[in-house]
Amino acid sequence: MPHLIVEYSANLEAELDIPALMHCIHKAALETGVFPVGGVRTRAARRDIYEIADGHDDNVFIHVQVRIGAGRDKEVRHGAGAHIFKALTGVLDDVFASKPLGISLEISEIDPDFSFRKNNLHDYLKQRAGESVN
Repeated sequence: MPHLIVEYSANLEAELDIPALMHCIHKAALETGVFPVGGVRTRAARRDIYEIADGHDDNVFIHVQVRIGAGRDKEVRHGAGAHIFKALTGVLDDVFASKPLGISLEISEIDPDFSFRKNNLHDYLKQRAGESVN
């Protein structure tokens, strides 16, 4: 973990390089040192149907949901969230200066009793780094 799910209004694509944004926040999550490399997944969800504030066509939004495994203390969660949010808002500075833009980020913990996973990414990362898998 984490899973970073980036929802954004479709009209943001005219203003921003979405793949570059994704790379930036993925990198920021890794920079925190809080999350294992093999657990970080970042994806975008373009929203074609939306209403923002007064409904004006110029309004844009972006929301990042950061879903993490349970057990990290409040300070660690806050620090990671603040770091990712700083990277996010930095990428959006130009859009924020020129458009009505709502930016939000929320961290939520995944209940381990109701989370089911199967992952071999860590093994592949070790192989790529030349380390023993066992």
